[in-house]
Amino acid sequence: MSTAPTIPVILDVDTGVDDALAILFAVAHPGLDVLGISCVAGNASLERVVQNTLRILDAAGAPDIPVAAGARRPLLEPARSAAHVHGEGGLGTLRLPPSDRAAVPGSSIELMRSLIEASPRPITLVALAPQTNLALMLRQYPDLANNIERIVFMGGSASVGNATAVAEFNVWHDPEAAAIVLDSGIPTFMYGLDVFNRVGVAEPTASALLNGESPLGRIVGALLTNRIMLGADRASEYSGLIGDAGAVCALVDPGALRTELRPVSVQLAGYGRGQTLVDLRLHPGEDIVHGLHEEWAAVEVALDVDAARYERLFLDTLGLS
Repeated sequence: MSTAPTIPVILDVDTGVDDALAILFAVAHPGLDVLGISCVAGNASLERVVQNTLRILDAAGAPDIPVAAGARRPLLEPARSAAHVHGEGGLGTLRLPPSDRAAVPGSSIELMRSLIEASPRPITLVALAPQTNLALMLRQYPDLANNIERIVFMGGSASVGNATAVAEFNVWHDPEAAAIVLDSGIPTFMYGLDVFNRVGVAEPTASALLNGESPLGRIVGALLTNRIMLGADRASEYSGLIGDAGAVCALVDPGALRTELRPVSVQLAGYGRGQTLVDLRLHPGEDIVHGLHEEWAAVEVALDVDAARYERLFLDTLGLS
């Protein structure tokens, strides 16, 4: 009986709570071959992101996967903190011991370049963070696009935002970088808030993991039960979202999603800065009829998801079901 070949991937992360869940899943799934991990500031500072990534790899019992540090700030904007979501350390209340692993010398751009050039098969880039590293790499080494299968990114929304009323955090954090990636001509898949906000683990299951005997289960339980601070003395209700891990689930089980190829553009000015405009119209509008519409990138957009199916996939892959 033949088995499908593994998918060679490079993860680009800003390891906070949901990136950690995504790394745990990616390392555990037999259908994925994680060649390397690129780090960027976003959910936490670059130094925190690197250390969190190394510690999560320890927790996963991962092989020696190269990790490299990339951009400390967006292309134009100053760095911003998301401590109210991910805590000062980036992993919520989870505390992990220091790792004996170390980041490889050089930048994550050079790590990605070397891995892409050396791969006998086209690589899938999985961007779970602001896309600063990807934009810098594609501008510096545009020929690498020839050996990139596609870019799967967690970001954007065809509806509401979270960083602002209309903009999702990863794209809002560095909208110029997201625009560069969308306009690169590389096939692109958007796993945005429309599906991100729907895939979670039931609270009784997360609590059982947090208080159970499995070391990995306790780590996953702590990540799932992290609460977003809504003020100095008020935390959010339980959501249990697997977050970025859902974008990695999409790689191995795309059938759980309803997707459409749609024109997408990133807003770069005004209050809408960072918004992903997704054209969901069924027929051409007046702007198209009268030649007033600029051509937007064609992006495969996830619009609906079988949330229970991804919950099972996530827990089964980690051996926690």
